Amino acid sequence: MKQALIKKGQIQVAEVPAPIVSEGSLLIKVVNSCISAGTEMSGIQNSGKSLIRKALEQPENIKKALHMARAEGIASTISKIKNKTENPSPTGYSLSGVVIGTGKDCTKFKTGDYVAAAGAGIANHAEYVDVPENLAVKMPDGLDFVKASTVTLGAIAMQSVRRTDLRTGEFCVVFGTGILGLLSVQILRHSGIRVISVDIDEKRLELSCKYGAETGINALKGNPVKTVENFTGGYGADAVLFTAATKKSEPLSQCFNMCRKKGRVILVGVSGMEINRQDMYEKELDFLISTSYGPGRYDKNYEHKGCDYPYAYVRWTETRNMAEYLRLLNSGSVNLEDMLNKIYPIEKADEAFSSLENTADKPLMVILDYGKPEPEKLENYRLHERKLAIAPYKKKNGIISTALIGAGNFATGVHLPSLEKLKDTYELTAIADKAGHKAKSLGQQYNAHYVTTNHQDILADKNIDLVMLCTQHDTHAGLALESLKAGKNVFVEKPLATNKEELQPIKDFYYKDTAENKPLIMVGFNRRFSPYAQEIKKHTDTRINPLFIHYRMNAGCLPADHWVYGCGGRIIGEACHIIDLATYLTDAEIISAGCESLSPKTEKFKEEDNKSVILKYSDGSMATIEYFAVGSEQFPKEYMEVHFDGKTIILNDYKSLKGYGVNIKEITTSKAEKGHKEELEALANTLKTGGEWPISLHQLLQTTEITFQLA
Repeated sequence: MKQALIKKGQIQVAEVPAPIVSEGSLLIKVVNSCISAGTEMSGIQNSGKSLIRKALEQPENIKKALHMARAEGIASTISKIKNKTENPSPTGYSLSGVVIGTGKDCTKFKTGDYVAAAGAGIANHAEYVDVPENLAVKMPDGLDFVKASTVTLGAIAMQSVRRTDLRTGEFCVVFGTGILGLLSVQILRHSGIRVISVDIDEKRLELSCKYGAETGINALKGNPVKTVENFTGGYGADAVLFTAATKKSEPLSQCFNMCRKKGRVILVGVSGMEINRQDMYEKELDFLISTSYGPGRYDKNYEHKGCDYPYAYVRWTETRNMAEYLRLLNSGSVNLEDMLNKIYPIEKADEAFSSLENTADKPLMVILDYGKPEPEKLENYRLHERKLAIAPYKKKNGIISTALIGAGNFATGVHLPSLEKLKDTYELTAIADKAGHKAKSLGQQYNAHYVTTNHQDILADKNIDLVMLCTQHDTHAGLALESLKAGKNVFVEKPLATNKEELQPIKDFYYKDTAENKPLIMVGFNRRFSPYAQEIKKHTDTRINPLFIHYRMNAGCLPADHWVYGCGGRIIGEACHIIDLATYLTDAEIISAGCESLSPKTEKFKEEDNKSVILKYSDGSMATIEYFAVGSEQFPKEYMEVHFDGKTIILNDYKSLKGYGVNIKEITTSKAEKGHKEELEALANTLKTGGEWPISLHQLLQTTEITFQLA
């Protein structure tokens, strides 16, 4: 499919794999999408800036980069930042189209529905999009696709008007008459509010008056504050909607001064934020922010999991704002005729965006067109191409043909660079990711044979020797089982599963299925393969007495809505590394496992993230694990002590190794060396020779089951 992407300050129209429908979502054949002159043009400009310029403008990111550099090294940090900032990114967040498919648990829509959809990174400028159902609404009968494609901008204006909390007959100043300002003028006027518009563009002021403003004030002519004061009988406006975009602080100051006592200013646009206390203090003004489309925005449970807010308690959610805006459009209460300047085919998206850079005669609203689908041919649209060839392929003897499913941050920052270093052993044949543009970009970067949004393409490919799974944790077990049944060897990032129900079918596959020559499965328990663990193992293998292992992981605090908490949690998802390492060093069976949890007094920290664990092994060894999120981020993340036979070995954050009473090789590295490359080397050796698995199936299952017990 064709999609408009941003890269280094430019818009490019690229052919990328089309999406497949997700659970709780609907697949839309896009008819029209609306370009946001403010938000999207700002994104294009930012993408063209150098890394140094971006760093200077966002100093908070410098701190993050320095923290990453200390942990992972300068070269790795620069590589990750470049991958994030220099690869093409999607743009767009407002569109209309026809539903051509619905995912599991999507109950609000059916194939053939005419819909409008919103969401940055979701409602993209693309021929096909996969949208969670709470970010889409049905179009009223009779409303055309062009008008409906403005749904996001309309919902933003709708929410900003709601934030004014005005009553019939009260005064509102709309400061800035771009798209949001002109839409706000009409919604306010429809609600019985007396509107005053302020701008420096005479044509837009005239248009605002046509749409319902009682007067339009040119901020460059005279004193706009005095004019508003006079128009309101000397009191000032009840509220001011700031919909302009400027780096200066003076316009915002003017907005404060236009208000009556106890009035309010709502920031919708962009402003300099040097605020004079006196502007607000004497009148006791309220300064509010209007966040996007309304309640539900940026709430993952609402937007991505379909959890609606109760109608009685949250009357106007973002979805309901979107629907109400479309109703006003359809009834004629909101008029777009003088705002819709031009429609471009998607093939000319670069021209469409360029038109918004024309300072002399900049259009208000530009629409992209993708063509309206024929109702009787919706089935054909569902069969759109999800696979895209990148480079010619010829299977090489002795090389492991590898496919990656899930191109998230860890895969792109760790595993793909490791595969590249091992290109004499591995060949990256295919990449599957639900974001087609990301899959294509990485496929080109690493010279993959093809990319796809449908992992079934990979499972059906007879040339693939190894499937590498780097998707979200709760998908690991299911995808691993599918891959194994397809006859593929599997490397799955930890965890193997997030609960017993997910794990059992994998156990059955190996222990109950009588088929011979079953493929290998390996979990990314990389710590045991690090040069540090390998050196420690040389000495613990010659011990006389059991090991006493103490491990500390300063895991750091995550936001309460982080995805990991819906995917098994952090003990299952990360502490599994430590259990596997302790098992590797003892080379014994875990005979008991217990833990105690911290009892935080506030909700910032979770009991499940702060645990003290004791593992007892069949050879008498013991491992204590402190996994916590309450520590300082400035403190090293990982630390291990191994005590035995009057000897002690200290591992500090996989950067240094020191022995006491033991003649150990005291390794030191500038960055944490946790064994990611080495685990792939061990896996390759097994796949080529048919020898013992890098980690035995018993240990993989034991570690996984122990995490269930401790979580």
